[in-house]
Amino acid sequence: MNAAAPLSKRDERRLPRSILFLCGMNSIRSPMAEALARRALPRGVFLASAGVRAGERDPFVDAILGEAGLSLGDRQPQTIEELADTSFDLIITLSPEAHHRALEMTRTLAADVEYWPMLDPTIVTGTREQILAAYRDVRERLDATIQARFGAGNAGETK
Repeated sequence: MNAAAPLSKRDERRLPRSILFLCGMNSIRSPMAEALARRALPRGVFLASAGVRAGERDPFVDAILGEAGLSLGDRQPQTIEELADTSFDLIITLSPEAHHRALEMTRTLAADVEYWPMLDPTIVTGTREQILAAYRDVRERLDATIQARFGAGNAGETK
């Protein structure tokens, strides 16, 4: 796997200094997005993820991130209330519930909010491989959206 390509000075200037990925329970989409963004964006960008509600770690996320050479380490899901700091330049929401919560938060915070609707892969049923395929699809969509939004350098590396 290649390291992220260096960003131009123009690209670095348009990057937010801090980004929060927010979803329902911080167990699938938002930690996946955080891990992908950590690989793609410069280290100077502060990244975090959280959920509107408490969730549990999902072993399918560990499996499909492992396929991409990524890991959550010992990180556990956390709610927005558990974050040490809620001052972010950009909040990226990945579910309708999270989007509504972010809009409520930004009534008193100076942060931009972007909605990146992502399918919840837990709604997929079938064989283990069919379920993993749904998780992979979310991973690929998140990776492509991160690449498109931030102009980062690893598009397609998770396949």
